[in-house]
Amino acid sequence: MNRIENVFNKLQRENRKALIPYVCCGYPSLEFTEKLVLKLADCGADLIELGVPYSDPVADGPTIQRAAVKALEEGVTLEQIFSMASRLREKTEIPLIVMTYFNTVYVKGIEQFIKMAATSGIDGLIIPDLPLEEADELKTTADKYGVDLILLIAPTSTVERIKKIGEASRGFLYCISVTGVTGARINVLTNLGEFLNNVRQETRLPLAVGFGISNPETARLAACEADGIIVGSALIEKIEESMAQEKSTDKAIEAASHFTSSLRAAITVN
Repeated sequence: MNRIENVFNKLQRENRKALIPYVCCGYPSLEFTEKLVLKLADCGADLIELGVPYSDPVADGPTIQRAAVKALEEGVTLEQIFSMASRLREKTEIPLIVMTYFNTVYVKGIEQFIKMAATSGIDGLIIPDLPLEEADELKTTADKYGVDLILLIAPTSTVERIKKIGEASRGFLYCISVTGVTGARINVLTNLGEFLNNVRQETRLPLAVGFGISNPETARLAACEADGIIVGSALIEKIEESMAQEKSTDKAIEAASHFTSSLRAAITVN
């Protein structure tokens, strides 16, 4: 049982929902990201996604794309991100999940990438452009090193496909609330409950909803149906806004922390 399973088991016993922020590693700097992760852990995050900047992030909307471009301009590398994860692991037990695209894994080599991830204390891996049909080698290697491969389920996924994805995944299932790319939206999927109920018929894994969570209200609505919520673009927007107005990384971390605390409060049932 790894950290991801432990956290979801604990949350289930406490009748609480998981809050999973996404951060873009290296935006606006890797030092900022390291400080931010620790602060978010203190503000109620239960798991954290570490986004690896990528030049062509096909699943991500404009907000995360902008952050990725700036991080790449700063020269952030995969090795630096794993080194940061190692330092974070010395300070916190919060589950860390790497979100990246398959080309990054392929170039490094599947075995080498997973080994580096496991050695640095990474608990899970999300690869949005890796189809189920091509995931066998990566899944086998991830299982070998004790890293959870977390696959995505779309609202358009068939029952048969949902079942297969559930069987191949570990930790939790990433349920996409809307068709399209990431980005904060006013409304999440209108038939989210029905969608998640269909998924629950085929798996016992926890279900986390991402794509479109924009504020405490959409977080609350999604958490009423799901076991956890994933927030990326809206959090990065808070950092962007603060950096533009205050020109201070400390103020940006403060803004991100305040937003995360507001989400935690919104999804916590008294």
